[in-house]
Amino acid sequence: QVLLEESGGGLVQAGGSLKLSCTISGSVPSRYIMAWFRQAPGKEREFVAAINWTGENSNYADSVRGRFTISRMNAQNTLYLQMDSLQPEDTAVYYCAASRSWTAWINYEYDNWGQGTQVTVSS
Repeated sequence: QVLLEESGGGLVQAGGSLKLSCTISGSVPSRYIMAWFRQAPGKEREFVAAINWTGENSNYADSVRGRFTISRMNAQNTLYLQMDSLQPEDTAVYYCAASRSWTAWINYEYDNWGQGTQVTVSS
């Protein structure tokens, strides 16, 4: 069980960039699977990206692959999402999530969530 807090959201113009951060309380959860999700108004929450505990493996939703980069710095208890070439369709509340079990890599079931940070992309 960990506490997560997102930051870095804001308003940007289409084609711009943002970098989101997620701080993790307590000791370094070195073996946690970490992920980013997002939810737009009136839509279901959707998967964005995930990264394993070593930081060597990651996967992305097709909609963001090539534009977003997920990374982590375990020594600083921080997860990142670098977002480039942002589009209006990326507008959503972005959440970070964590799981102690590797099965989250397969079934996308996470049991620790942050409160979210708003990202708005204008045309």
